Amino acid sequence: MTKIPAEWAPHKAIWTGWPSAADLWGEDLEPARAEVAAMVHALADGGRGDRLRVLAHGREAEATAKLALGKSADVIAGAFGDIWFRDTGPLFTADGKALGFQFNGWGGKYQLPHDEEVSARIALIAGADYKRHDFILEGGAIEMDGEGTLLTTRQCLINPNRNPHWTEEGAEVALKKALGVEKVLWLDEGLANDHTDGHIDNLARFVAPGRVVCQAPANRGDPNHDVLVEIALSLAAMRDATGRKLEVIQIPSPGLVEDEDGDIVPASHMNFMIGNSVVVVPVYSGAGDDAVRALAPLFPGRRVVGLSSNAILTGGGSFHCITQQEPA
Repeated sequence: MTKIPAEWAPHKAIWTGWPSAADLWGEDLEPARAEVAAMVHALADGGRGDRLRVLAHGREAEATAKLALGKSADVIAGAFGDIWFRDTGPLFTADGKALGFQFNGWGGKYQLPHDEEVSARIALIAGADYKRHDFILEGGAIEMDGEGTLLTTRQCLINPNRNPHWTEEGAEVALKKALGVEKVLWLDEGLANDHTDGHIDNLARFVAPGRVVCQAPANRGDPNHDVLVEIALSLAAMRDATGRKLEVIQIPSPGLVEDEDGDIVPASHMNFMIGNSVVVVPVYSGAGDDAVRALAPLFPGRRVVGLSSNAILTGGGSFHCITQQEPA
């Protein structure tokens, strides 16, 4: 039976991409590269943490990645549209297989050459048996506890811009069959202005079996105030696949974060990546120390660090969005 380990289970590798397309990133290209490099070095943890495998598209990108990452990563030449490997890459199973899914650019919003090839390419490099499913699914849309429970949102998974024929019940059948989960827990809405249509990895994350973390509104002016309150209440009423009532822990939200045009952006501390020895938490505009402190006790044996993700967020995501773990 298919089983996908929880993110905190030991990793053989973490896969990510090096920002490579100057036409996509514009003036944020170099700042985004600096933030990706900081994440890679943190997760590698001086050889004590993870093996980072970084795809770079084009000779310039490959050279700059090698210079910036040094011994912290294996830099691998490979084509991709952009670095959101949580969504375009494969999901690895406990027995070393790789699962691919259809990808349509988050409901047709951003369709780039080569993104449809990423999951098969990573599986090939990893030497994993590859199976591609015939429905659309992004890895950031689902959160699993490794014990049969999957958390997701209606806004994304039963959005007609993904799988138009899906109902809630139909989605559950497909997820259980493909991913080996036993119970699907549903939240409703995601963050304001999130082009992923409510990816769960910006909203709520399992940190241990039966234990889930989400965000509390920063204040009444938090643009996601009502959504965050509803998420915490909904989670508190849920039970996982084993029948456990979920323990819900809230950490502070970043609150209002705007881009240079004054538009609200979907900044979230939930988009952290759990490495073998380090947890990397996105922080924005220098704020986020309180969130890092709140998360630290939830990961005994791991160091929790906050790193800037302002430039990466201009592309629409953060550290979890650009990574994909391969279980040991």
